[in-house]
Amino acid sequence: MDTLPSEIYKLEAFVWGPAMLFLLLGAGVYLTLGLKFMPIRRIGPAFKLTFSSIGAKKQGEGDISPFQALSTALSATVGTGNIAGVATAITLGGPGAIFWMWITALVGMATKYAEAVLAVKYREKDERGHYVGGPMYYIKHGLGKRWMWLAAAFAFFTLCSGLTSGNMVQANSIANVLESNLHIEPWKTGIGLALLTFAVIIGGIKSIARVAEFLIPFMAVAYVLGGLVILVLNFSSIPAALSLIFDGAFSGTAATGGFAGAAVKFAIQFGVSRGVFSNEAGLGSAAIAHAAAQTDDPVKQGTVAMLGTFIDTIVLCSITALVILTVYVPYTAAGGDSTMIGAWASGESGASLSSMAFGGGVAGGQWVVTFGLAIFAFTTIVSWSYYAERAAEYLFGVKVIFPLRILWVLILPVGAMAELKMVWSLGSIMNALMAIPNLIALVLLSGTVFAMTRSAAKERETREQES
Repeated sequence: MDTLPSEIYKLEAFVWGPAMLFLLLGAGVYLTLGLKFMPIRRIGPAFKLTFSSIGAKKQGEGDISPFQALSTALSATVGTGNIAGVATAITLGGPGAIFWMWITALVGMATKYAEAVLAVKYREKDERGHYVGGPMYYIKHGLGKRWMWLAAAFAFFTLCSGLTSGNMVQANSIANVLESNLHIEPWKTGIGLALLTFAVIIGGIKSIARVAEFLIPFMAVAYVLGGLVILVLNFSSIPAALSLIFDGAFSGTAATGGFAGAAVKFAIQFGVSRGVFSNEAGLGSAAIAHAAAQTDDPVKQGTVAMLGTFIDTIVLCSITALVILTVYVPYTAAGGDSTMIGAWASGESGASLSSMAFGGGVAGGQWVVTFGLAIFAFTTIVSWSYYAERAAEYLFGVKVIFPLRILWVLILPVGAMAELKMVWSLGSIMNALMAIPNLIALVLLSGTVFAMTRSAAKERETREQES
């Protein structure tokens, strides 16, 4: 049994190896080129479309508004990846990893766009009258009966990923940060999480969407403002930080104070893998939320959906990265001499590094990380419960929904109190295995995405000419 953890870690390294990174980036580049860079060109109109949908009357069939769908998808992605994941990428891959995280996000916008377009096009109603969709459904309806095994594989891996990285890992992250900063015992956090989560998920997607619609914009704005205050105070260090990012992306970085050094391959590997962990572009998870949107226009919902990747990585992850790279903290060398050193080179990693940097940047800044991580991780738990439900429903029918909700709540205290290094790895493996069926489907159905996008563009041009 002692060999089991080591084998799981080896499997994690294998599935997130060069082949997976090539598949993720390759699919993103292919879709970006096929769409003629539309996701990047239309970021401005995408924001306009998204904000105009807030409070607007129902634009089509569905269970939640387009903005609620985006908030739900964002609530599942914004979390430990933006705070701990960015810090880990810098620690393991050097500052250059952030450049590759940006590249992953830019091409990942096309991936997320395609996922949502197909999710709305191929969604269906279940026996309760709710809209359900996502990769398992666009594989089922778009690729046909010969590919049903691939749809079932995606659903199975999504369910497993939800129970591990979407539930237990998030509960553990919240418990750790509250114990470290507020001295709250993990079992108390676990019980509290279970009660709060049950109160939200028992109402289904509409309840989850209402919570996400409130918490995510509020906490994201608070986190960005906190980071911007620190960056303004350290404005003179920003050019040097950007230089570290761009130089490290192509030449690797060697740093002092506990950082062993990183080659270019590590910058690419950890930048891409942590970028995907953060924004989930290519995993297909966000498509499950967007399938429930009140819309009759798949292209419009895809345009809304692609903002999730932009906000998650280009905005939130960049704030974290620049704070880490611009803030200097006290450091005591081996000989006992004290000096100031860049937080990123201090030897800290993960959420501890982000907390140190925010705390060193402004008095009380560590609380932004503490409460940001706790709230973001909680919203991830409730949103991933919906993803897991849809996956389980696809495999076993609607009868499994209520028992799964009870199981979801019961294992939260276990996650909060457990030592979860192996569960982190299992969740990471399941994420990779989710991505494979989804990326295959996206490539095979790309012609449909391209044709629908061209048709929508022609209709938009016609309206503009007539006006």
